[in-house]
Amino acid sequence: MKIRIGFGLGTRTLTNHRSTFDPFLDALEGLGFDSLWLSERIGGECPDPVVGMAYAAGRTSRIKFGMSVMVLPGRNPALLAKQLASIDRLSDGRLLPAFGLGVRDPHEQMAFGVERRERATWFDEALPLIRRMWVEESVDHDGPRFHYEGLKVEPKPEQDKIDVWLGGAAPAELRRVGRLGDGWLPSFCTPTMAAAGWAVVTAEAEASKRWIDPEHFGVLVPYTHGELNAQTREILNRRAPNTDPRDIIPVGWDGLRDQLERFIDVGASKFVPILVGEPEDWTAELTGVGDAVLGLTT
Repeated sequence: MKIRIGFGLGTRTLTNHRSTFDPFLDALEGLGFDSLWLSERIGGECPDPVVGMAYAAGRTSRIKFGMSVMVLPGRNPALLAKQLASIDRLSDGRLLPAFGLGVRDPHEQMAFGVERRERATWFDEALPLIRRMWVEESVDHDGPRFHYEGLKVEPKPEQDKIDVWLGGAAPAELRRVGRLGDGWLPSFCTPTMAAAGWAVVTAEAEASKRWIDPEHFGVLVPYTHGELNAQTREILNRRAPNTDPRDIIPVGWDGLRDQLERFIDVGASKFVPILVGEPEDWTAELTGVGDAVLGLTT
């Protein structure tokens, strides 16, 4: 089993200016991290994931990059397919796309123009279309939201097959991963919770006569160096009520390593640590993380 460790920037990060983003990217690539993951929140300080990935593609030469996760409902699948294929082509095949339904926030749903009850059906129609646009010369489709006759989307991605990761933890979301995804990237969960979710994903994939690579079981792992803020505690209370916060958000670099080892024990092998907060020095922060966890990849 190959262990791969990237690093993510959360939805509230202030690393959205070249004075902070450039040294972050330089350290991430120079220290040997596998990938960069950018979150999406219209009302957050984080950069737009497509723009951020394009900037990272031009700044770096080795690391891969993905979204943790990008909201799909509300986006035009043809335009998004072209955007992401272009990034993959210009970066020599370093794209790691990951999609989700979006947070349960009326302001975010208002921004995307999709009501909560419509998100799942939009997603289920749009994702297969994007996959087809990446490989088929022309696409014919007549669905409830999109109609195409001989639609051509160019360029095609550099990768022959782009693996698509999905987020989510609700039962319906887990089943969707099994039906439509190539990998699963949950967040704010314990190893026990992740193992139970992966069992649902793989069972649904088998029922759908699909196969998901066992090494495509990933986890986004938040960590902290101090007390949790009120916003993070609110997320924990919503995602995992009656769970000790330390079982989900480890403290310090050694705590992060211990948590990754617990996830490895239940079969996970792809990890995206995310610092809760903003460090004074990204190079020092990433050096500390790298010293603690990158040895797990050897």
